[in-house]
Amino acid sequence: MDQTCSLESFLNHVQKRDPHQTEFAQAVREVMTTLWPFLEQNPRYRHMSLLERLVEPERVIQFRVVWLDDKNQVQVNRAWRVQFNSAIGPIRRYALPSFGKSFHP
Repeated sequence: MDQTCSLESFLNHVQKRDPHQTEFAQAVREVMTTLWPFLEQNPRYRHMSLLERLVEPERVIQFRVVWLDDKNQVQVNRAWRVQFNSAIGPIRRYALPSFGKSFHP
């Protein structure tokens, strides 16, 4: 994306890149709608692909989670850890979006 793109073209770029991530696109829209006036008044913050770096994860880790359900049956699921910024150090919490639970290593 170039530094003169509009808010809508940036949001369309995010949506086209990950069309199945509707909640992520909604979150990006909410944040960028708030930030956009500031970014237009301060173009120096749009240099060096800052916007693109904000919406692209630094790393994604996929792993298996094995657990027992209420019927004492073993269940196997896939989980992901998505990290957007490691500036404050590693994040030690693993989220399982399909269950709404978190497991600590």
